[in-house]
Amino acid sequence: MPRAFSQATAEQVITVSEASVALRSSATVDSIRKFVDLPTDHTKNALALAEDLGLLEEKSGIFFPASPLCRLLRTPHDQERAAVLRITIESYKPFLIFREELEATNDPTAAASRTKTRLDLECHREEVKDTLLNLATYSGALVASHGNVYERDLKSVSNLLLELASGSREESAAIFTVREELGAEAANLVNHEDVVLPLATSLRHASGGGAGREAVLHAGIALESFLDWYAMDRAVDLAGANGVNAKLDTLRQRQCLPKKLVFTGKYVGHARNAADHGNDTDIGAPWSISDATGRNIVFVAANFIKSVIAYRDNNFEI
Repeated sequence: MPRAFSQATAEQVITVSEASVALRSSATVDSIRKFVDLPTDHTKNALALAEDLGLLEEKSGIFFPASPLCRLLRTPHDQERAAVLRITIESYKPFLIFREELEATNDPTAAASRTKTRLDLECHREEVKDTLLNLATYSGALVASHGNVYERDLKSVSNLLLELASGSREESAAIFTVREELGAEAANLVNHEDVVLPLATSLRHASGGGAGREAVLHAGIALESFLDWYAMDRAVDLAGANGVNAKLDTLRQRQCLPKKLVFTGKYVGHARNAADHGNDTDIGAPWSISDATGRNIVFVAANFIKSVIAYRDNNFEI
């Protein structure tokens, strides 16, 4: 029976896998497509390849991380992402066979053709070649040398694990900073997975530079999750209120948030919309998100949450 095989790039696999961690129970094809800003067919192919690699699994239309390594993909550092992918493809059968045939032939096209035949893959040999070479060169499993020859990288697994350990330490430092910004009371009240971790991811993207959009998107996810929690705490039904701004308006209408806090939160909401919604009808083009906005927004979001918790306790501080 033919084996399915999907063509996608390493970057696409990584971004959709990261999106499934960020979006959690709302990680559908459509929400992931919007989050990563890819066409639908590219998103579906990347998700299918991520499943085949063992990074994701799909249940009832929702994509969940199938590997704990997915969390370490939420980083602006390419070397950490590459390390995760390298460890993943070292147990991926199509790649292992492709590398074996490549070492036997020194010909990527012949290796792809043999891999397709040995596994009875449902695709053209060029799709096999392009996908596996992209995964391998991005992750460092294969290194291109002169004359279109690819050689096995001899970097040890222990070095890869050091990269992952470095990423874990950075995540821990980001979590500590976020909790400090939130303050002890808010940090202990809010959900760690839904609020603290996305804010920590926002901070890591912001500190890496060149990732303002990602920083804004993760801060928006954290704030929306917090508003869901706050609405439940205030016994407010947010049905039909989609997005940060709509939730803030509903809470304002129910007299659960004062105007000044609502407008503070809407800075994050509008920045998120600019980052997430593509072409803006007001300007006829998409917005670019600056590094400065990425650096600022995580602290605005954290301090908004801190202010709301203070307001909940009748302490009025912005």
